[in-house]
Formats: sequence, C-alpha cells, structure tokens
Amino acid sequence: MKNKDARSLSPSAQEALRRQAVKAVHNGLSHVKAAKLFGVCRHTIDRWMDRYENGGGRALAARKQGRPLGKAITRVQAQPIRKAIIDHCPDQLNLPFALWTREAIGELIERKQGLRLSVWTVGRYLRDWGMTPQKPIRKAYEQNPKAVKQWLQSEYPGIKRSAKRAKAVIHWGDEMGLRSDHQVGRSYGRKGKTPVIPGTGKRFKCNMISTVTNRGDLRFMIFTKRFTSPVFIQFLERLIKDSEQPIFLIADSHRVHKSKAVDQWLAKHRKRIRLFFLPTYSPELNPDELLNNDIKSNAVGRKRPADLSEMVQTVRGYLWSRQRTPMVVKKYFQKEAVRYAA
Repeated sequence: MKNKDARSLSPSAQEALRRQAVKAVHNGLSHVKAAKLFGVCRHTIDRWMDRYENGGGRALAARKQGRPLGKAITRVQAQPIRKAIIDHCPDQLNLPFALWTREAIGELIERKQGLRLSVWTVGRYLRDWGMTPQKPIRKAYEQNPKAVKQWLQSEYPGIKRSAKRAKAVIHWGDEMGLRSDHQVGRSYGRKGKTPVIPGTGKRFKCNMISTVTNRGDLRFMIFTKRFTSPVFIQFLERLIKDSEQPIFLIADSHRVHKSKAVDQWLAKHRKRIRLFFLPTYSPELNPDELLNNDIKSNAVGRKRPADLSEMVQTVRGYLWSRQRTPMVVKKYFQKEAVRYAA
C-alpha cells in the first residue's frame, strides 16, 4: 500500500487511524507490518506508539493543526527546546529519530509546550534561533569524556612543554585505507534522470600513513600490503631520516603502534623520536584526520582510476601538491576540534 500523507485526512480520520494502528501493535503486529497495513511510514508508527505510552489514549486524540491563534513560542519557552537540541540527540530524549530534523523538533515542541506546529513553522523558529542544518560529526559511544578533558587540559600541554625543552617537532600521525569505489560529491544532470559515471567494476585499494605538523609539514608513505609493525617501523625510519630535530609523534592506540617490535625500535631511537597516544575513540582530536578527509574527498572520491597503479599515482601526486602548499596543511589546524594543536 502506498504511504499516505496523514495531513490530508480530517482530524477525526487521523485520530481513528492512530487508534487502529496502536491497537494492532498491541495485538502483536510489528511496527513494520503495521506501517505497511495502514499505509504510513514506520517512524510514524513509532511516534504514535511513543505518544500512547507517554500520554495514554488522550495523546492520540485529534487536535487542531498549526499554531494556535494568538500563541507563539516565547523566548523563555524556547530556551529549554534549544538546550535540548544542542545537548542531546533525539533518541536520548526517547524520540523516534536519529537526527534533529524539523519533524523531530516539532515532536519535541509538542511534548514540551503542547504546540503542534507544521514543519515550515518549525523551520522558521529554527532560523530565528540561529540554527541551521549541518552534517553531524560521528562520535563513538565508547569515548571517555574524562580522558578527553585530561588530554586537552593536562596531557597535551605537558607534551608541548617537553617538546619545547627538547627542541622537538610535534607530528600528528594516522593511517587509512583507500578504495577505488569511494565516491563523493554530486553531478548535474536532467531532472529525474540520475547521471551515470562509467568506471571499472573491479575493486582495488591501497593504504596510506602520514603525519602533519602545525608548521605545515607533511610526510607520507603509500603501501598496498597490510599495516603491520615492519611497515610502521619503515615509515618511522623515513621520518627521523628526513628530520634534523627530534620528533614527538602523536597517534591513536592502534595495536601496531603498541606492538612489542615497535616498542623495541623506539627504545633504540629514543633520542630521535618518541610516541604518544591520543585518548581512545577520539579521531576528531587528530589534525591528520583532516588530511585523510581531504584525500578521500579530492584525490579519490572525485576520480575514477582504471587500476591500482593509477590510483596510487593519483594519491601520491595529490600528496606531493599538498607538501608544496604548507599553508593548506596549516589550515587543517584551524578546525575547532583541533585548534588546540595549532
């Protein structure tokens, strides 16, 4: 059955539909099957069930749509709504949404203020509150906020002071895999006709390890085999060979970085290089992640290499160009999350 736009129904018909759907779910029908049976989206069923569980049968009653005449959300009423949007995700507030869409915020307003608004009215309020739609940053549930706070307030400042005393350069390092079928961006075409980009059906990949500094220096190595201790040691040897100053390398807690072979190699070269670790599950604190995003978006995502050799050459050429533009590398450190390292 084709999904309906429930807004086209009369208030009494909407109420009847809601009550029938809730009754069906209580009789054992799954949310997915109920959505198909009543011709609505599954999220709509989720929302109706959530209303019923929080407010009982009265929460399903028909209401006049739109903003009540003579009423508006005052500045005082808006404060807890804005705070909820800024401080929480919808699912943390038991809302059946993953992102803060206008529909989700409308549901939040209805719960907190008892006002049922159209998505267009919600959009106008959001604009007045200085909120815009943005691509969210993913953050792991496993991240430890206390460890991040300690890193920013204590650990990194200590590393910075030690580097200054040792006249060392701080490098930020990371590794990533690159796939030939990675794609970003959009392509113009006729309305209703999705553009087709020809390319090989074969998949191939290569790996990259790199470091950046807030001075704009960039070092990298491209390889096609797995990332192992010998590969990492090979990169570290290149790194100290090209540096006249001692190096303080900051990286994540990858098992290779903490392997016995790497520990033994670092012990032999302690005067030349030291390795420090970021808090776990905190890639947003690493400026080298911005280089990774740059490469994926501009060197791989917008190209269609015919084979692995062409892909490696494209990535290598793009990295060489970045080495010749240190001001671009410095700009990575201006992003808010990594500005502490600038």
